[in-house]
Amino acid sequence: MARSKYPWLVAGAALVAIVAIVAGTRGAGAGHHPTPRAGITGAKVLPASMFGEDERLVRAYTAARTMPEVFDGLYCYCHCKEDMRHVSLLTCYESEHAASCDICLAEAAIAAQMHGQGATLEDIRRAIDARFKT
Repeated sequence: MARSKYPWLVAGAALVAIVAIVAGTRGAGAGHHPTPRAGITGAKVLPASMFGEDERLVRAYTAARTMPEVFDGLYCYCHCKEDMRHVSLLTCYESEHAASCDICLAEAAIAAQMHGQGATLEDIRRAIDARFKT
């Protein structure tokens, strides 16, 4: 009788392990948007004038500087939080990192467009998650 229970015990242990892994990764890593820091400003964002005639970069860096509370509430799906210890999408724009990252630039474009249309931070997060979360 003990032998017939063995497969069920193995299956049960495997199921518990899978549930633990899924539950453990949902709240962290990709898609975990940070809470915007109180009093955050765009003062550390590089000036858009650094990027000359490149309209895409000028728009993105300008958006980061003018709406830092939005950018600071967004997880960057290029995974720079894990690789470079960035706090949020805003951090990407405090260096030249975003200028060479299509993901950072695409998130900025989504955020700027939606914010301009009156979308909330939660709406913007959902749109970015839908586009980049795997």
